[in-house]
Amino acid sequence: MIHEDITEFAAALPPMRALMGLDLGDKTIGVAVSDGLWSVASPIETVRRKKFGVDAARLAQIIEARQIGGLILGLPRNMDGSEGPRCQSTRAFARNFARLPGMADLPIGYWDERLSTVAAERALLEADTSRKRRAEVIDNIAASYILQGVLDRLGHMRSAQ
Repeated sequence: MIHEDITEFAAALPPMRALMGLDLGDKTIGVAVSDGLWSVASPIETVRRKKFGVDAARLAQIIEARQIGGLILGLPRNMDGSEGPRCQSTRAFARNFARLPGMADLPIGYWDERLSTVAAERALLEADTSRKRRAEVIDNIAASYILQGVLDRLGHMRSAQ
């Protein structure tokens, strides 16, 4: 089920199950996962995009293998906060993914991903990562920035209760 609001997303999450964050690009999908306590996001994989069915099958394998309890997609808003074609594409991906067998009950949410790739690039540059290696891992590092933002928000929500 797709949730526009992070509070609704949080309420739908099963306890003690990891979350998965995605950075959807035109050519790749960066994938990151959290621990079951929702404290830290780790980049795990960059999926080379082929067709939706192939991409979705790989993501479903990860969800099953890691017993993922919720999915966050980075929403690439414009710098002024408006939504353009990339946001529409991300929302379409979420709708299609939610229709897959076994995914209807998986909570799916969005997180504003503005500047996540810039932050990932900066971190990789500070780590003196080669240009080739940066190109290989930038998307899953960006996915971990997106997911970490959600985890931090969930932590603040829990501490405020």
